[in-house]
Amino acid sequence: MDHASRILAKWAGSSETGKELVSHERLAVGAWKKAVGKRLAERARAIKLVRDRLVVGVDDEIWQKNLWGLRNQILKNLEAAIGPGIVASVEFRILPPKIEPQRAPLALTHADEAEHIKDPGLRRIYRNSRDRETRSA
Repeated sequence: MDHASRILAKWAGSSETGKELVSHERLAVGAWKKAVGKRLAERARAIKLVRDRLVVGVDDEIWQKNLWGLRNQILKNLEAAIGPGIVASVEFRILPPKIEPQRAPLALTHADEAEHIKDPGLRRIYRNSRDRETRSA
């Protein structure tokens, strides 16, 4: 975690509180996966740092209760990853379920638009004209 300590040292001398808070938030949110592990980070996502409290979104109440029991260990891991004094507590919030990307339904059959023409003679003329256009294109 040499990289994080260099960033902290660089920003410790900064007099601008806003930049310092942003960097602390980036460090805390970025260190979340390392502090809890890859599998747990998939179910509990660090969202933001409010003062010295890290807000973490969880899938449901069961995850919220289980992670609450592990909060002291999580805080120790975060402190080891980013240093002391940045994150003092962790808040677990239940997030609404993520909506997965959806695909448009595929048509099972490609209906010919000429089928909607009721008159058989006009339907034949339309198909022949369309076929000539596609051949010449």
